[in-house]
Amino acid sequence: MTDIYPSRHAAAPEMRPRLDPVVRSAWTPDAPISREQAEAFGRDGYLLLENLFDDEEVTYLQRAAGKLLADPDALDEETIVTEPQSREIRSIFDIHNQSAIMARLAADERLAGIARFLLGDEVYIHQSRLNYKPGFKGKEFYWHSDFETWHVEDGMPRMRALSMSVLLAENTPHNGPLMVIPGSHRTYLTCVGETPDDHYRQSLKRQEYGVPDEDSLAELAHDHGIVAPTGAPGTVILFDCNLMHGSNGNITPFPRANAFLVYNAVSNRLEKPFGVDKPRPWFLAHRGVPEPLAIEAGPLIERIAA
Repeated sequence: MTDIYPSRHAAAPEMRPRLDPVVRSAWTPDAPISREQAEAFGRDGYLLLENLFDDEEVTYLQRAAGKLLADPDALDEETIVTEPQSREIRSIFDIHNQSAIMARLAADERLAGIARFLLGDEVYIHQSRLNYKPGFKGKEFYWHSDFETWHVEDGMPRMRALSMSVLLAENTPHNGPLMVIPGSHRTYLTCVGETPDDHYRQSLKRQEYGVPDEDSLAELAHDHGIVAPTGAPGTVILFDCNLMHGSNGNITPFPRANAFLVYNAVSNRLEKPFGVDKPRPWFLAHRGVPEPLAIEAGPLIERIAA
């Protein structure tokens, strides 16, 4: 298949136009988001949604996250990523297969229904993780486009995926919140440098390949600005797969945590990676024939407790 989004091949970075739509469904009054929200997502590449979950549901999710963090021995060891210079947990991957509560969250109509609308297709979970940025020790994550990595190292053919970050602790301007460059999702910024084997082992702690160059980042930031969406626990930040984003380190005493879910269109299933010989492992990218999510409505707690 022709690679319409080549990266890590040329000697210099390029800014290429996006060749895929952002919002794949025509808005109607029964859509899960408003017309204004759909237009904002198409324009900016991200949305901040508040009050999707009530206080009881948020507490329930926080307890589930706490259980995952407190008992790493009960998890698949491969799915745990620690901070670069400590044993503090940075991420736990594949949470929707290691926690019934996170599986229910991933299938929730309030999230998956929006993903299905924006992507214009049935959806499945490409990747899930619990991100934890501990107080004082949580390190930064450099600017990047997820799609560039998912395309080059996983074989995602088109820009038909999005991420949802469900905040499980208050995200403030000071504790290393997500930062985005609005509108950058409409430009595909290629990267330079051949990807080494098993690059994921290092990139999950500190990424050195698939990293945008500073001149191009500065141009995008000057053109579009930088926004750091913040919110209380239960807030949801969703963003397009090609949106340039990153986060600062957390030198405050206040930890930052979120459940992170990546929805991909069933029609956009992974192929052979476009830039490496060996695809990344199962817990980073769902391979094979995906099954559409069975989307569930109703309160989170009632379903799990039944």
